[in-house]
Amino acid sequence: MDVFGAIADPVRRELLRRLVRGPARVVDLAADQSISRPAISKHLRILSDAGLVRAEVSGRERHYAIAVEPLAAVDELLRALTIDRALISTHHLDALDTEVHRAARDRRRGASTSNSAHSKEDIA
Repeated sequence: MDVFGAIADPVRRELLRRLVRGPARVVDLAADQSISRPAISKHLRILSDAGLVRAEVSGRERHYAIAVEPLAAVDELLRALTIDRALISTHHLDALDTEVHRAARDRRRGASTSNSAHSKEDIA
């Protein structure tokens, strides 16, 4: 399975989040999830096949650790998709600032024009 398929499952993403904090055994990972140890093992096998985790044998136990190198493909794709496409750029913020100042200026002008019009009416 490729990296994208491996991280498509929310349980596998949660396992990766947990492994970022450090290596763990299947029993430790299963304690954090609402699924069985065999199900966790299956998810770990998929992550391992994608190169996202590696197992180190220590006696009778396997300690799983994250391998972030394969995530470079995901990072590369995300960068390509978001380059120059920030939701709110500084250009947008500058334009908003200009409009706020323009509206405030127009309100001040409108208030002063309104006040001088009332003054002329009061005189007449």
